[in-house]
Amino acid sequence: QVQLVESGGGLVQAGGSLRLSCAASGSIFSIGAMAWYRQAPGKQREAVAGITSGGSTNYADSVKGRFTISRDNAKNTVYLLMNILKPEDTAVYYCNAVIATMAGGFGVNYWGKGTLVTVSS
Repeated sequence: QVQLVESGGGLVQAGGSLRLSCAASGSIFSIGAMAWYRQAPGKQREAVAGITSGGSTNYADSVKGRFTISRDNAKNTVYLLMNILKPEDTAVYYCNAVIATMAGGFGVNYWGKGTLVTVSS
């Protein structure tokens, strides 16, 4: 079994910063791409940032220049550093990863349960 557990969410004022972490644990053989998504109240879940196993990154236009995704492969962890936060960044942030387990087979898409980020104006 595999688990993704996010941490680091909270309440912050506009212009502030937060760093989210997501640690994968369990019977992991390898981890491919990892990503952060978010879902604001009343809106669909949207991709925020992604990073390949080799370290290539991409970002949603709305967060480019403000957010930075990174990963520590030795710790099976992905991070999201969020700077210059805006009220519109308020959402539940979810971690996503493609993980192949020790049981074999292809990588499967796993999701964390989310961490709430609230940005006050």
